[in-house]
Order: sequence, then C-alpha cells, then structure tokens
Amino acid sequence: MSEPADVLVIGSGVAGLSFALKIAQQGTVTLVTKKQRADSNTNYAQGGIAAVMSGDDDLTLHARDTFVAGAGLCHPRAVWNLVREGPARVADLIDWGVRFSGGERGIALGREGGHSRRRIVHAADRTGREIERALLDALAEHPSVELLEDHVAVDLLLAPDAAAGRRCVGALVLDRHGRRLRSFLARHTLLATGGLGYVYRHTTNPDIATGDGIAMAYRAGARVGNMEFVQFHPTALYPAEGRAVLISEAVRGEGAVLLRHDRTPLLAHHPHGSLATRDIVARSIDAHLKETGAPHVWLDLSPIPEATITERFPNILADCAAAGVDMRTEPVPVVPAAHYLCGGVQTDGLGRTSIHGLLAIGEVALTGVHGANRLASNSLLEAVVFSHRAAEWVALELRRGRRLAVHEGEAVVPGPEPGEHEPDGAVIDSLRDEVRAVMWDEASIVRSDARLEGAELKLLELESRTMELWDRHGGWPDVIELRNLVESALLVVRCARRRPESRGLHHNTDHPYRDNERLLRDTVVVRGGVA
Repeated sequence: MSEPADVLVIGSGVAGLSFALKIAQQGTVTLVTKKQRADSNTNYAQGGIAAVMSGDDDLTLHARDTFVAGAGLCHPRAVWNLVREGPARVADLIDWGVRFSGGERGIALGREGGHSRRRIVHAADRTGREIERALLDALAEHPSVELLEDHVAVDLLLAPDAAAGRRCVGALVLDRHGRRLRSFLARHTLLATGGLGYVYRHTTNPDIATGDGIAMAYRAGARVGNMEFVQFHPTALYPAEGRAVLISEAVRGEGAVLLRHDRTPLLAHHPHGSLATRDIVARSIDAHLKETGAPHVWLDLSPIPEATITERFPNILADCAAAGVDMRTEPVPVVPAAHYLCGGVQTDGLGRTSIHGLLAIGEVALTGVHGANRLASNSLLEAVVFSHRAAEWVALELRRGRRLAVHEGEAVVPGPEPGEHEPDGAVIDSLRDEVRAVMWDEASIVRSDARLEGAELKLLELESRTMELWDRHGGWPDVIELRNLVESALLVVRCARRRPESRGLHHNTDHPYRDNERLLRDTVVVRGGVA
C-alpha cells in the first residue's frame, strides 16, 4: 500500500496533466497512466482549442454556437463558464510553453464546423501533441508530482464516511511491470481517463480508449449520464481500420468540400454546406453510403491553395501520402468513425461527482457543456477550463486543512493477482471484436428500437463470458480493459434505449423527432437503475 497523497490523478491527457500542474503548488500528487505518459486522446487531437481571441468575435457568439450544436441539452452555466474562462486558460497553456501557430503575427485562428467565427487556436494540425509535450515538460519540474507509467487502474477504493456515508479514498492499481496490485490512497481522486471510442469497430481513438474511468465510477455507484451521445467524426481516411487516420475538420474550415461518390457536393442544400455540425455531416454521409452502396465519400481540397495545405496540414498530408493519397492533387476518400463521447460521469461546475472525494474532468466527465453534440474544438477547452476549476476547489480544501484520515476501506473485489498463466489472447481478441462489431452494427450513427434491444442482449451475453474470464484472470491488463469495454458499451446502449427521440448525436429511426416536452433533460443512470 502506498503512502496517502493529497491527490491521485488517473490519466495523462490534457485534463489530468493541467490539473496536476495546478494542484502541485498546494500538495502532493500521484499520477498513474496505464500506458506511456503521452498515450492519450489529447496526443491525437488535430484541430485545436476553441476560444474567443479576436476582435470580430465575442463570448456571446461562442456560447450561441455551442448551444446550437448541443441541440437543447447544454447547461447554460457550464457553457458560460467555458467561454468566459477560455481565453485565460489558453494563456495558461502559452505560459506553460505551448507553441501555437502564428509566431510574430500573433495567434493564427482556424475555423471548424458549427463556428460562426475563426476562433480555433492551433499548432498546425497536431495541437494535441504540442499541448501534451509542453505539459509533460512543465510537470517534470515539479518534485511534488510522482508520475507512474504502465499502471492500470482497476477499481476505486471506497471507505465509510460519517458525513457523506461513503467516500472515495483512492484506487486499486495494477503495476504492469511488477505484476502486482497496489492500493494508491489519496484524499482526493481525479478521473481523467478519456473516452470510449474503442468500443466501436471504426474509431479515431487509440486502443487505450476503453471507457475505464466511466466503468470504474459506475461500478462504485457514481451517477453517469448522456452516454447515448457518441460523436462520430465525419472524415476519417478510408479504409478506417485500426486507429483511423483523422482528416481534421479544420481542412473543411479552410475550404475543402465533401462530395458524393459521383463527385457532386454532398451538402449543397445545407446553409453551412460541408461546415455543418458533425452530427448532420456524419448522418448525411452514412445515409449516402447506405443509399448508394458506395464504400466512401470524397473530400475535395482543390479550393485550398497548395501552399496552405502544406503549411497548415503537414502531418495530415504525410499520413495521407503514407496511404497512397496526395491530398494536394486528388480528393481524399473518407468515412465517419467514432471520435468523442459527450456524456460520462456526472459532475458539477467544480468537477465533483456524486461520490465524495471523487472528481472527473475531460472526456470522462459529463459537465453539461456539450449537450447532445459537441461543438468542434470545445473538448480541449473544456479540459483546461474545468481542470482549473477543480484544482481551485481542491486547493481550497487543502488550505482549509481538510485532510481527512485515509484508510483502504471497502474496495470492489478485483479478482486474482496476475498469475503465471496468461489468459488466452485469442479469446480476449474474439470477445473484444464481438463487442466492437455489435456497437458498430447496432448502436452507431443511426439506431432503432429493435437494434438497440438486440445490442443489449448480445452485450449481456458477452459480459457474462467476460466475467468468467475475469474470475480466472482478473489481474491481467487485457482482461481489465475488456471488462471496462463491455461495461461502457452497455451504458451507451442503455442510455440510448432510455431516449425515445432523435436529438443531436442520437438518431433513432423509430423516433425521428425531438421530444422537448418529455426528454429535454440528461439521461442519468446509476448502478442498478435510473438516477
């Protein structure tokens, strides 16, 4: 068992790193990440971070664009906190050493779908990688932060609390190299574990995006919500196998146009054309592919000067070239792929969950900012804004001396320690592939009541087979991830079944319209039922 830290951070994306940097001024931090420190969705973020940074923009416009994209479910206070505090948080990133594009000319601003102004602060087409680099460099200078790679969180540790009934006091973590389970204790525990894109067969996310934090929080009894709202990025390079190559929305922001298989404009009749919000564009592509049988649509970059393509999108250019496509001279074949979760562990404006001592920020959290559909490039902004707010609250608690006694408490039974006999990799791969196939075929861009019901039944059977594996090999990393993958997939399907309407990213052909009278609310569940 480790010595208690003031804060345990689980996850090494922009949310966890920026929180750790701010709270390190006030107390000790243990940060655990299941892979290498730079393996996160942040590192793959191409587009940028949305913030009001120019004279022809204002906070009201950014808020309005966010509300429109969110299809009625954005929380007004959360959105206003986001847009109002955004510019200051971008300044924090610059102070930490992030090198955004622009140089002596000032910050260069891009535009993406759903935005009425150019407000996307970026570092060419690898913004996430640049932010991750700068934050890791800054974190290395803090002796009060212990960063542990290859440590897989298994479950949250809970203890009785006289005031709250129960409290999160840390997490049970697998040390992959030492092949042992360790209890990491802390006065405050922060989930910053990212999303669950890997539950789908085609995704822009890395294979670590298995919904770990959401599944752990749900098993511990936290409120989880809006899991039905999974955003599919419209433009992943075809064929979208493995971690799909993402063609940033910023490419369309510079003038690229989506074309049907016959090379005519796909969204000619939409007022925003190819820069419509992601839910509309992804559904339009999906409908066209199903109608025609075409394997993909085209993204035509011919309206963009070749020099702009080379300067603005060097990494995407290289990724396409590696796949045999020269996007300077020919259209790019693209299809939708799972990209971002708009729901998660329900939090308040300070990152606090329904379990005392447990906070969540970033893609793992439901803050109310995104509603039923995330506005492009609001995700990195949400991470830095709410990590700042959460850090301020935790710092205040530490300054007040509220350093409650910590003990191991009542942990969820983790299963056996990793033994000498490794589980059959083929069995794990088969179960994982079945989960991802069910989610892609039955619960992706367009859904129906029958498909969702069938998906839940299939996932319950896969869950049963997974738990048999868990009982024998629960201490192995692949089994830990598989359990979380199945749990997260079930949460998506169950929330989708509780929303008999179509809104934002959730489109059900049996309920094609919005039902504002009954369903203008979040879908919130807890273990064992509806919250």
